[in-house]
Amino acid sequence: MRRLLVLLLLAACAGAALHAQGAALPSVTIDFGKTPQGPALSATLQAVLLLTALTLAPTILLTTTCFTRIIIVLGFVRQGMGTTQTPSNQVLISLALVLTFFVMAPVGREINQTVLQPLNHNELTVDQAMTKAAAPLKVFMLKHTRKRDISLFLSISKTPAPQTKADLGLEVLMPAFLISELKTAFEIGFMIFLPFLIVDMVVASILLSMGMMMLPPVVISLPFKILLFVLVDGWYLIVGSLVRGYS
Repeated sequence: MRRLLVLLLLAACAGAALHAQGAALPSVTIDFGKTPQGPALSATLQAVLLLTALTLAPTILLTTTCFTRIIIVLGFVRQGMGTTQTPSNQVLISLALVLTFFVMAPVGREINQTVLQPLNHNELTVDQAMTKAAAPLKVFMLKHTRKRDISLFLSISKTPAPQTKADLGLEVLMPAFLISELKTAFEIGFMIFLPFLIVDMVVASILLSMGMMMLPPVVISLPFKILLFVLVDGWYLIVGSLVRGYS
């Protein structure tokens, strides 16, 4: 332990001395190569960019797609029925991911045709690809973002209103889209809770009139709520409404 501390102190002193003498630090240069369209990305750098994109994928999924609304609504369904662990979190997340891929498929195909394929053939630079990839996402988010939420973040950031929707920055659009999705998800959740709440109130009133105050109403109402949900084909109605809400 003492030797390690001594080595660290020596390294710190050496660094301070080099800094005081103005010694130049070693530099690393990355060569991307050249193509007729401009600099090309090496296979190693492409792998690094891919890993970076995979690291940011959960954040992109939550802030630029319909995943947030879908998973919140599915959580409200489970909580409204009173089945705290059924369906499990893994099932709900898997269903939300599948529905998200289904809804976002047109956006993904457009990005693949206009950005990924040209980038793969070195017809676009990285900066151009990032700008073009953001355009389809902006169109999708603008369709489902309230103007009030956009105005809120424009005023907070003290950013002047853009001339066109395409000029709106992602730093403003992403939080506005997210709180719009949260508002819509809670509105849907309220509508989902109403029939289950009525069943709970009816069962509680019947038990109270029968003098069975020691019996928890949830124990009796749970089978009736599940039966009601199955009879009206609840999953068909909820999933259909969620998907049609983005069409």
